[in-house]
Amino acid sequence: MSAVRPAPARTVGPVRGVVGVVGLLVATALVVLALVAAHLFVGRSELSAGDVASVLVGRPRQEAYEIIVLRLRLPRVLVGLGAGALLAVSGVLVQAVVRNPLAEPATTGVGSGAAFAVVLSLLVAPGHDLVPLAALVGAVAAGAVLLLVGRRSLALTGILVGAVFAALTSFALVVDSAPMGTVLRWLVGSLNARTTGDWQALWPWLALVPVAWLLASTTNAWALGAPTAVGLGVRPRLTPAVVLGVAVLAAAAAITAAGAVAFVGLVAPHVARLLVGPDHRRLVPVAAVLGAVLLSAADLVAFSVSVQLPGTGPDVSGVPVGAVTALVGAPLLVHLVRKGAAR
Repeated sequence: MSAVRPAPARTVGPVRGVVGVVGLLVATALVVLALVAAHLFVGRSELSAGDVASVLVGRPRQEAYEIIVLRLRLPRVLVGLGAGALLAVSGVLVQAVVRNPLAEPATTGVGSGAAFAVVLSLLVAPGHDLVPLAALVGAVAAGAVLLLVGRRSLALTGILVGAVFAALTSFALVVDSAPMGTVLRWLVGSLNARTTGDWQALWPWLALVPVAWLLASTTNAWALGAPTAVGLGVRPRLTPAVVLGVAVLAAAAAITAAGAVAFVGLVAPHVARLLVGPDHRRLVPVAAVLGAVLLSAADLVAFSVSVQLPGTGPDVSGVPVGAVTALVGAPLLVHLVRKGAAR
């Protein structure tokens, strides 16, 4: 993985100056509002636009309408926005720490750690609602292992940590395949059946976005290389540990809420870098908003797709959102690999 070198970074992107960045953030915020409205007004339940509007103004025509709009549709879009922002910020920080354009939250192994913990929780206490807590603990544990043993090569160690946890997960499923469906949801990533409780558990973790922004100057120095960073006063052991710790926590919170959604942490940082350049003071907020937009838009597409599965009879509406983000991210990954190999 280290053989692929990042492209020479431009000092600025096409969006320049504070006014340009603020304008970009305002434009993407308007896109976020449009996505929220689309999620609220579109669904499997036969609610008219008037029914949804009556709920939003506080005068629902039926109690069931309020439940559908405010307790099912709204939490789903909010979780998607929050998880997308956290995955994007995690991707920005991981790429800066390991100095590799192909790095993303999955590089840390947190997704595999979460999946293994989910399997264990279902095997030990089936029927108990311990899955979200287990996913968070497993993801953080994988990140802790990475920080403890990955000082020389964080990217390689993260891949190895993920492979070990994936092997343990496979072994546990061979022993008992009952949790297979739940584990697949975590591995692919899905926003189906998100509730108000999921959003309440996720939103405090969004404080990691401003924390990442506060670390921007230090991250900028570290991204220049260890010798230059040390010359600028950056502590070579503490800085990558702190930045990677924030990245791991952000990824763990997002994966706990939405599963190991692929490529959001790869696509959003690269698009943001093309727009505003490599300065993390601009990159972090722009990537966060773009990640939120990407995951929420992908979920809207995933929700609208109907597929015919063998033996299921009628079409099944909705596919996991991770399948849609993979279709977007896979071509970008191929492009980056070919671009790196050409240098």
